[in-house]
Amino acid sequence: MDTNQNDLFNTTQARWEAVLQKDPAADEQFFFAVKSTGIFCRPTCKSRLPNQQNVLFFDTFLEAEAAGFRPCKRCQPKQPDFPQENAKRMIKACEMMEQAEKCPTLQELADYVGLSPFYFQRLFRETVGVTPKQYFIQKRSERIRAQLKQNETVTDAIFNAGYGSSAQFYDQATEILGMKPSQYQNGGKGISMMVTILPCYLGWVLIAATAKGVSLIEFADDPHKLENLLKNVFPAAKYTDDNPMFSTWVKETLAFLEQPGIGLSLPLDIQGTAFQQRVWMALREVHSGTRVSYSEVARRIGQPKAARAVAQACAANHLAVAIPCHRVVRENGDLGGYRWGVDRKQKLLERESENLR
Repeated sequence: MDTNQNDLFNTTQARWEAVLQKDPAADEQFFFAVKSTGIFCRPTCKSRLPNQQNVLFFDTFLEAEAAGFRPCKRCQPKQPDFPQENAKRMIKACEMMEQAEKCPTLQELADYVGLSPFYFQRLFRETVGVTPKQYFIQKRSERIRAQLKQNETVTDAIFNAGYGSSAQFYDQATEILGMKPSQYQNGGKGISMMVTILPCYLGWVLIAATAKGVSLIEFADDPHKLENLLKNVFPAAKYTDDNPMFSTWVKETLAFLEQPGIGLSLPLDIQGTAFQQRVWMALREVHSGTRVSYSEVARRIGQPKAARAVAQACAANHLAVAIPCHRVVRENGDLGGYRWGVDRKQKLLERESENLR
């Protein structure tokens, strides 16, 4: 009793003051029980205040129940703490980080939304699927891509995106962009990519690769849409389809589309956040003909409450079938969304099922 990971409420007196003030920062940090009623509550419970001498404190509701106390029907201490209000707080924190030039400290974020640092960190990860620092890095990566296309110099882009120094950015540049910043800024100038666009039973497929491996597998109904996709992203890159190694990768991909049971193990050139790459790695372990839910993928990567973030990572996937996000469905079995259309998702799953017969 009276021990807690949150230093703000690690004494009996501090906890009692929080109960007197009905401090929202104390919710989920501890629970108080009233000996005269046999009931335990949240610190913010709106019931009449008990006498201090009748109050006991517990770190968790499980401890309160083990001591023989019943949960309060008014504040429902066993239920998640005010999910709608907390969702608003997490959105507010995300907006703060999206506008910040440097990553706010955990204390600054917690103070901004009116929670304790310990509870805020836990709640943010459960709600968003990543830590606050990982979220900031992800958003800053998006900003640097936009800034490189808007600014005349790489240095201006780096500092406008919120990096403290050029060295800090260059240490991560290849992982974020897949190439040198100057090449990205100049539309892929100096980059050589192997590309082909071919018909398949799903419409048209674009397969693109660098020397490291396949970097894009995209579907569309019209080949011109796929051509425009490349031109918009890297208009100055050099494209070729005359490469024996690349020809082998293309043949493997087309064969897999027709017969998914043969498997697909291509070398991949993947760019994404740390969280996205964890999700994509987990997806590559889902076998053909198998379906998993977003929640199941979240559990497999050790973040059981990050189903929404898993869905976002699936939507950010640019490597159709090589990273088989089409095998991820909703908990109730519904197909959910798919970057290249739900009809294609259905056809891919049906083709995989047929190959198992």
